[in-house]
Amino acid sequence: MKEDNIIQKKSYAFALKIVKLYQFLKEIKEYDFASQVLRAGTSIGSNVEEAIGGASEKDFLNKLTISYKETREIRYWLRLLRDSDIIKNDLANNYIADSEELLRILGSIQKTMKSKIGR
Repeated sequence: MKEDNIIQKKSYAFALKIVKLYQFLKEIKEYDFASQVLRAGTSIGSNVEEAIGGASEKDFLNKLTISYKETREIRYWLRLLRDSDIIKNDLANNYIADSEELLRILGSIQKTMKSKIGR
């Protein structure tokens, strides 16, 4: 594995931020949101890790596709938290910007892999 794997680093950093958001949501007794945010936000990086260890290029692409879908899901939860005034706009927008960056990176990797394996 490359030491400069950008999606691995960014998805891990995002997961750390999500853990902090999870803790905050629990403090304000938003338990249902907290569990959804933790699950979706941390699964991005775990699926990236699985992709890196994939048995084939197709396996790699499948795991990255799951990461992409989980990133879309966390973006949904973050918008919902923002628009329902559970978390402040600035905080939510920071998380949303991070998720959109992950989406761009994951989407680009998916596009490259699809053309490479002819899918």
